[in-house]
Amino acid sequence: MRKFALLCPGQGGQNEHLFSFARNDETATTFIDQIEMQQGFGRPLQELLNAPDLMFDNQFAQPLITAATLANWLALHSHLPKPELIAGYSIGEVAAHAISGEISAEQAVTLARCRAQAMQACIDPARAQGMLAVTGLRLDALQRCCLEHRLDLAIITGETNAIIAGLRSDVDRAEQALRSHPSGQLHLSVLPVHIASHTPLMTAAIPSLSAALDQLAWQAPEVPVIAGINAMKMLDSVSSKQSLLAQMTQTIRWHECMDAYHEAGINVVLELGPGAALSRMLQARHPHIACRSVADFRSRSAAAEWVNRQMQAD
Repeated sequence: MRKFALLCPGQGGQNEHLFSFARNDETATTFIDQIEMQQGFGRPLQELLNAPDLMFDNQFAQPLITAATLANWLALHSHLPKPELIAGYSIGEVAAHAISGEISAEQAVTLARCRAQAMQACIDPARAQGMLAVTGLRLDALQRCCLEHRLDLAIITGETNAIIAGLRSDVDRAEQALRSHPSGQLHLSVLPVHIASHTPLMTAAIPSLSAALDQLAWQAPEVPVIAGINAMKMLDSVSSKQSLLAQMTQTIRWHECMDAYHEAGINVVLELGPGAALSRMLQARHPHIACRSVADFRSRSAAAEWVNRQMQAD
């Protein structure tokens, strides 16, 4: 029997059409409108969608992405098979726990906003933070670069692909050094994220996020969520809370999460959007797994038809 799984994205794929896919479904539309009425986005939704600088601002981006991911799931879930596993990239892990049934969709958006505010409070205006994606350098060499420039490995997506993070001044110095690295030409990309996620610079965010997690009414998961920090299945609220707290300051090992899908015998994967970065990464790493994102489809019926067709393939 073929196995189906989900991916919940992190920041980076936002655009003005963030909720277009879900708006064709009444339940999803009601959810979006309720979040806005409860001021869960921090500002009027249309104002955020019309302003890219606000859409990528951490304090707004996290609840927006969480709500969009969950709205897409609400629009699709009755037309799809039950997933075997769910994995969430960075803030996507919050949405994953809502899809698993551990918390409600509304609670997930509230938690995402609390998480964003706690992380925002870790930023000293006089000491800007940043993140740099590096492709083409082995992890051991990149780790030495991080030590030399007082940076941390924030997210690992492959044996020669990772995101490093820290103070902006240190990120800039590391970027200059990497541009002349003897290993050859590397691909470097400064991310549109102005916060050093998944590094010790987020330590001060832990107490408030921990309090927010403790206030939620957790339920037993209906579907296991893969922890970003170690690619292990979370089967109870204790491990779920620990993972969500740990990922604030520890490296996300996304390459291992992708390998966990392979090891679990997953055949079909749908990324819930926005964007399609995760499905493309998984397809590149494990070509035998059929991977698409809702961003690839114009309608709910087309996305559901693709999944169900793949599930019936020989």
